[in-house]
Amino acid sequence: MQLCKIQQPLSRRSFVRMAGLAASLSSVGIFSESQFALAAQAAGASGQKPMSQLQMMKMMMASIPKDAVLINANENPLGPCEAARSAISSVASKGGRYDFAEMMMLMEVFGKQNNVAPEYVAVYGGSSEPLHYSVLTYSGPGHSFVAGNPTYEAGGRAAEIAKAKVIQTPLTSAYAHDVKALAAADPNAGVIYLCNPNNPTGTITSRKDILWLLDNKPKDTMLLVDEAYIHLSDAESVIDQTATRKDIIVLRTFSKIYGMAGIRCGLAVAHPDVLHKLENCGQNPMAITSCIAGRVSLEDTSLIPTRKAYIGEARTETIKFLTDNKYKVIPGSQSNCFMIDTGRNGRQVMAAMAKKKVIIGRTWSIWPNVVRISVGTKEDMAKFRTAFKEVMDAPVTASLEYPAGPTVGFAGSRLS
Repeated sequence: MQLCKIQQPLSRRSFVRMAGLAASLSSVGIFSESQFALAAQAAGASGQKPMSQLQMMKMMMASIPKDAVLINANENPLGPCEAARSAISSVASKGGRYDFAEMMMLMEVFGKQNNVAPEYVAVYGGSSEPLHYSVLTYSGPGHSFVAGNPTYEAGGRAAEIAKAKVIQTPLTSAYAHDVKALAAADPNAGVIYLCNPNNPTGTITSRKDILWLLDNKPKDTMLLVDEAYIHLSDAESVIDQTATRKDIIVLRTFSKIYGMAGIRCGLAVAHPDVLHKLENCGQNPMAITSCIAGRVSLEDTSLIPTRKAYIGEARTETIKFLTDNKYKVIPGSQSNCFMIDTGRNGRQVMAAMAKKKVIIGRTWSIWPNVVRISVGTKEDMAKFRTAFKEVMDAPVTASLEYPAGPTVGFAGSRLS
């Protein structure tokens, strides 16, 4: 275990989204091979001087058609609820002051709704910071980072920065996290990371299995449970475990079902002693706008069921189309993303879809033929279905070959 001395320069999803855009837009005229080479540098390709984040962002944003369908970053295209938008407007004039009152109100409302004391809740600008800070605090040389494969990669990247060994375990045959494999991976593990529902598969690991892992992991290992997508699913939370234990951190975000990815608000739930250790990685006053938007979103009782139903319908309709047309979908998603085994190089499929102005997600090194699809609006998904069938019906040609290069992932790769 180590105290945090390193802060991540990028937010939780900004790096991965930029990298995914680079992969999608390269080699199809929207994003040239020379630009792709620069993007690879930005992502940290070995031995090359990286571009700045600003340079990469400018290059990529200029390359995306304004009418493109963006279903690559697991965003919620519905945006903040109306109550949140109104609340943001109402407090904008107070932005000249540090306002801790709204942050405390957010902690109190969340705590009351989840039966945890407010001091067990810490507010951050998204769940990026607590995810990174948890890994940087509890992993390092001699204390590995353990996670499923595939899963969300940010924790693994933080572990690399902390110089911790990264250990990956395959998912089960049902695409859940293999909790027995995670528990047995390393007796000196610093952090075991479990994303539930999992990103990128959208699949569920049962509460029973997570509680088994909590009781059977190495004694001094921190279990980091990422519940970013939980409201989109029927998965059961394990937040209640934080009330009596100091070896579990649960993450939540307002970026998914609440549609606040661009507003930045997230939470870490853990014993106060654990939250205090995370403070060694940095503390910043929260934006009054994000705090009030988060609070009123929690208080909107219709938001979760309404959006869960809408996104579920769009996902179900699209998956039915895919299976009816004999495309292989990784089963079991209860999230705003799912995966398709294309039977060919997934990055070629990404490039071909980008040419049709539909920007889809990326591949993982363990599954190079599998692409992740985020669930957009029903109109977005209709355009996706049309474009995907056209791409898959067309023969693979040299013009769609994707340039060789690294892929994002914490097994030593960088750009997806």
